[in-house]
Amino acid sequence: MRILCIDIGDKNIGIAISDEENLFAKGLGNIQMNENVVDKIKEIIKKYNITKIVYGLPLKMDGSFSSQTEKTLSFIAKLKEEIKDMEFIPFDERLTTSLAERFLLTADLSRKKRKKYRDKLSAQIILQNYLDSINMKINTEEIEW
Repeated sequence: MRILCIDIGDKNIGIAISDEENLFAKGLGNIQMNENVVDKIKEIIKKYNITKIVYGLPLKMDGSFSSQTEKTLSFIAKLKEEIKDMEFIPFDERLTTSLAERFLLTADLSRKKRKKYRDKLSAQIILQNYLDSINMKINTEEIEW
């Protein structure tokens, strides 16, 4: 059972999935934001046996909502109408795009290549942060104090 992560932007959606043990995130790519986006997400769900969808929630640094937060929540509402019986989990995505950009700059990629990988890498970072948070919680519950 795998987890899908989507990082919703104005033009693209970054896509990442977990491994079957839900320990590691792997970037899959980007989907263009168009009329076929829901169908493409459904294909990924079916192909990889997805059980949950984590989505990046773009909050301001003070934790309040922005216009991008509202766009994201609107898209998620539409997605929930199309994809029934799926758990949708919001996850704070603050600074993931800038972290992805820093990684790509360190790799000395051109601006064009950075643009190509940024959304996918952001989704991967969001998902890895989510996986780390749930695995940390599980591990600390197992410790006998």
